[in-house]
Amino acid sequence: MNFEGLILGLGAFLCIGLWHPIVIKTEYYLGTRVWWVYLLIGLACIGGSLLVQNTYLSVFLGIFAFSALWGIGELFEQKKRVERGWFPKNPKRKK
Repeated sequence: MNFEGLILGLGAFLCIGLWHPIVIKTEYYLGTRVWWVYLLIGLACIGGSLLVQNTYLSVFLGIFAFSALWGIGELFEQKKRVERGWFPKNPKRKK
């Protein structure tokens, strides 16, 4: 049996599942001003994916990288969702 697809699919599922609450919490506590951190994480993981010999780790780093890069857009979308009242606004955070 070939389990590679299942293993990589599970890794993708976990990456996406991990980034969803990270984006929500980031917007709540820090706002969108830290989008560049997501960019740095994404670029670092792309570099790591290109340099790592292990196929599973390379693919996982690639998925993680593009999940981080996708998270930049989702961070700004989350801001809009908060403005619409779909998610709570942090009362302690100023602009």
